[in-house]
Amino acid sequence: MYSGRHLKAWPGKTRYRHSAKLVLGGNTLGAQNDRIMNTKSSTQKQRQCGAQTTAVHAGEGNKHGVGVGVGTPIARTSTFTFSSTEEMKRWAEGKSKAYIYTRYGNPTLAVAQEKIAALEGAEAAVVTASGMAAISSALLGALKCGDELISTAQLYGGTYRLMRDVFADLGIKVHHVGTDLAGIERLVNSRSRVLYVESPTNPTVRLVDIAKAAQFGKQHKLISIIDNTFATPVLQRPIELGYDMVVHSATKALAGHSDVIAGAAVGNKHWMERVQHMVIYLGGSMDPEAAYLLNRGMKTLGLRVRKQCENAMAVAKFLEKHPKVARVFYPGLPSHPDHKLAKRQMRGFGSMLAFDLKGGLSAARRVCDRVQLFLLAASLGGVESLVVLPAYTSHYNMSEEELLRGGVTPGMVRVSIGIEDSADLIADLQQALA
Repeated sequence: MYSGRHLKAWPGKTRYRHSAKLVLGGNTLGAQNDRIMNTKSSTQKQRQCGAQTTAVHAGEGNKHGVGVGVGTPIARTSTFTFSSTEEMKRWAEGKSKAYIYTRYGNPTLAVAQEKIAALEGAEAAVVTASGMAAISSALLGALKCGDELISTAQLYGGTYRLMRDVFADLGIKVHHVGTDLAGIERLVNSRSRVLYVESPTNPTVRLVDIAKAAQFGKQHKLISIIDNTFATPVLQRPIELGYDMVVHSATKALAGHSDVIAGAAVGNKHWMERVQHMVIYLGGSMDPEAAYLLNRGMKTLGLRVRKQCENAMAVAKFLEKHPKVARVFYPGLPSHPDHKLAKRQMRGFGSMLAFDLKGGLSAARRVCDRVQLFLLAASLGGVESLVVLPAYTSHYNMSEEELLRGGVTPGMVRVSIGIEDSADLIADLQQALA
């Protein structure tokens, strides 16, 4: 828990370790390239650091010396050599941790994995080709035919459609529950295997009591998984509450510059080995160039999130007072139904908000068509501020009943706040709403 201390106490009491272990992928992933991955001295290794320091330095190895590159090297290769057939035999027998092929592991990917694991306070991490690759690999690593999944109904549309359109064909039954978890006890049976939550939710920015959900999972021996994309590990660290796995669309805030597609899962070594195997089998591996961009983006994560939180609060307050706005969804506002919960379990209120217009869909379209500084684009978490209509993007191909259950209205505009000056963002919305 983050003791309710928000941006004024940045980075607060929560500290981060550099010493999170890298996932080794069972018998398949290799030892770290010594030049890239050597850790600091034992004294430095044990010292706990703040979030921004961790974002810059975790996973980067020892860079002190003469002629050492400050930037993260890119291992731009598909395959790796062996010194002999005997060494290759040792790898096949699980006795060697050498790199063999980038789908199995790569030094640049290893840097990203250690950095994300350290930020989340987890034992290990796996990076993937996209957020959906991380989500599907985590879920398929924990579920099999005949299992049942309990999930919050308010989810990113891609996750919801995966559960709706794919899991039924795999013999996996999905039960949905509200963000308040009301009635969740009635959904548990002998086949229940996984509890999946998203908090804050996409696009309605509702919160789940993540400590309560984690406790429920432990009580019923469920594998608990949470999508932490909106919050980022800067604002909440679910692993500390007992979650088995945390997933991210690293495309969003972790990378932060709208220039890479990436995903990540974190957890203990056991679950990350399962996720890594799913990535190897299904092919959702990250490219080294993407890993480089992710590593570079994460180095400014804390700075970006702080500015985005400040901007989002200013924009939310402006929108709440506008006569054409029916309702604003931002957990930093006292009017938000989960405001007290957000103060308790998050270290800031995030960069995401949504608002409903009194004029419905036509009014929402008009605003999105009139913005000049905001960009009309899907995705979120980047340095640029974006607006989008969820009904046309993340929540397309859903029935009215499904949209209602997910809290999505036709007149809803989702806003991803960037790092621009808040006065300029407000001025743009003011003219778009005029």
